[in-house]
Amino acid sequence: MTEVCARLELPWQAPKLNPNTHMHWAARGRHTRFVREQTGWIAKAAKIAPTLPFTVTLHYRPARNGRRDPGNLCLDSKASIDGLVDAGLAPDDTAEFIRETIPVIHPAERGRPGALWLEITWEA
Repeated sequence: MTEVCARLELPWQAPKLNPNTHMHWAARGRHTRFVREQTGWIAKAAKIAPTLPFTVTLHYRPARNGRRDPGNLCLDSKASIDGLVDAGLAPDDTAEFIRETIPVIHPAERGRPGALWLEITWEA
């Protein structure tokens, strides 16, 4: 079997959610809903149909280098995966259907803004 990969570019330049931030619950809810809805629409527009189970990895390239913890991207990753479920790529976000990996942080690239994207891989 061969492995197929789809890349979904997310339109924001930095993570929207962080478990270390003391954000008001309503603001956190708005950010979560934004990430989930946008990811769902991006997945629908991409018209991908991965076979189950598939693997999802969130990637982040910051605008500037510095010390960052991949675990702090877990809330963005979770909301994005929920958006994939909303888009119909899987019936649920359990390990039976979606395998989530630890987010990957790439080094900053001079002159380029920050970027986030999802990589979805599955067996063809």
